[in-house]
Amino acid sequence: MQFFGGSDVSPSPPAPTAERGVPVLPGGLRLAADRGNLGVLQLPGQGCSFHSFRTNTYKLSFLESPSGINIILVTHPRTGDLREALKYIYSLYVEYVAKNPLYDPGTPIRCDLFNTNLDQYVRSIS
Repeated sequence: MQFFGGSDVSPSPPAPTAERGVPVLPGGLRLAADRGNLGVLQLPGQGCSFHSFRTNTYKLSFLESPSGINIILVTHPRTGDLREALKYIYSLYVEYVAKNPLYDPGTPIRCDLFNTNLDQYVRSIS
């Protein structure tokens, strides 16, 4: 079996099975939501200790906004903390997408101002 970067990996052990209705994703990751705070507004980063995940080939950085918007960046594994970058990207989303009366939530984002500003910002931090 091969993963990113072309490294050979031995086959994984048998996949775990779902327990009490918690779905199991490929690789044995379990998907579960904390229903204790459902409906309670939280600031970005509150109520969740997961901010990033690093492997030898990539780093995944994650932010879930109070409105349920998920922002995910996949970068080089040696990239530093991106929490402030994720918050800034969320502020761009709010300014150019969420406040746009023509945007229909749940549809692909087709906003040139958002795309341009996001592209400029990502280029400035890379």
